[in-house]
Amino acid sequence: MTGETTHNLRGDYSGMRPDYTVEQAWSAYSREEHALWRRLYARQAALVPRYACREFIDSLAALDFGEAIPRFEEVNPRLARATGWEIVAVPGLVPDRVFFDHLAHRRFPVTVWLRKPEEFDYIVEPDVFHDFFGHVPLLFDPVFADYLQAYGRGGLKAERLGAIEMLSRLYWYTVEFGLIETAAGLRTYGAGILSSGGELPYCIDSGEPNRIRFDLLRIMRTRYKIDTFQETYFVIRDFRELFEATAPDFAPCYEELAGRESIPPRAVLPTDRMA
Repeated sequence: MTGETTHNLRGDYSGMRPDYTVEQAWSAYSREEHALWRRLYARQAALVPRYACREFIDSLAALDFGEAIPRFEEVNPRLARATGWEIVAVPGLVPDRVFFDHLAHRRFPVTVWLRKPEEFDYIVEPDVFHDFFGHVPLLFDPVFADYLQAYGRGGLKAERLGAIEMLSRLYWYTVEFGLIETAAGLRTYGAGILSSGGELPYCIDSGEPNRIRFDLLRIMRTRYKIDTFQETYFVIRDFRELFEATAPDFAPCYEELAGRESIPPRAVLPTDRMA
């Protein structure tokens, strides 16, 4: 999600810079927060070998940040060498334009606060665990990293064209909740899934959700739910397919879809190719 919400934003926005960045203030994290991080990390790390794509698994192992909340300043030199990206600390959700601008300049915003123990299984807004565990490992993959930058550039244009809703659906169904074909079978690369203890096995093992082959226009028309497991997942062939999908100018897509009804999250169309 790109950062718009109807409830009061969590996080301290009082000391942010004009681009919404803040200092991570790593020394301010408590022993209890580091312990909660270890619990969250251990749960997800035990699941990813079965359900995550190989690119995520390999990067997660190389990063090795299971013992404490990571210091962003220690990760950034490695990330810069790998793909030219950096992570920037933010107080929480940021406006669309700010989010797109960061991505367009190869900066990924990572929230600084950590959920409370009673929120172990579910939070309304992304916290540092979701943002870092779910997103950062794949920033080390060159093709996926290029896709995110292209998405950011496209977002700046979509805002001018009044097409944010359609583009946000693409982010949701790929970066947050996407599935990918692999030699080992279906796996996930979506951060919203990878940071969820319940949805990680559900997205692969359950017979309930639809799994539909990637279709750009179909995704841009499809609504999604933020408070339940997804009813539909879209499956890509590989990260190159994502990058190629963002290469063309989306303006004709927005024009083609203008005025057409949205598709409910659970719907299956006669033209859908099931995975």
